[in-house]
Amino acid sequence: MAYAIQTLGILGILGYDWITKGSEEMFKNPLWFVFMLSITVVSFFSMTISVDHEVQKRAPKKSLLISIAIIAIISIAVGIFAPFENESGPISGFIAGGVFFICVLTPYICLYYIRIKRKD
Repeated sequence: MAYAIQTLGILGILGYDWITKGSEEMFKNPLWFVFMLSITVVSFFSMTISVDHEVQKRAPKKSLLISIAIIAIISIAVGIFAPFENESGPISGFIAGGVFFICVLTPYICLYYIRIKRKD
């Protein structure tokens, strides 16, 4: 309950900054980092709980390989289309695609290890 009230307070402050100063200033606010960090931590903690209650349809390795393939395709698309957004060179597309790939793949790797650990 306290976490929900805290998150609503942070969202209220960030929303006020967004309305009055714009999104650039909202992202510069240190509360944005606190908000992103707290959401990330809650997401990783909830992964353990959700893995405990899921029904295994596939082997964990097969699920991970399917996830990697889908993430790779989306990352390539991000890498191709990112330079068109701000008219920069292909290196920025490579960086955007790579960062997207790593950031999205990390939770899936964590889920894989949790599933392997639960399977044993």
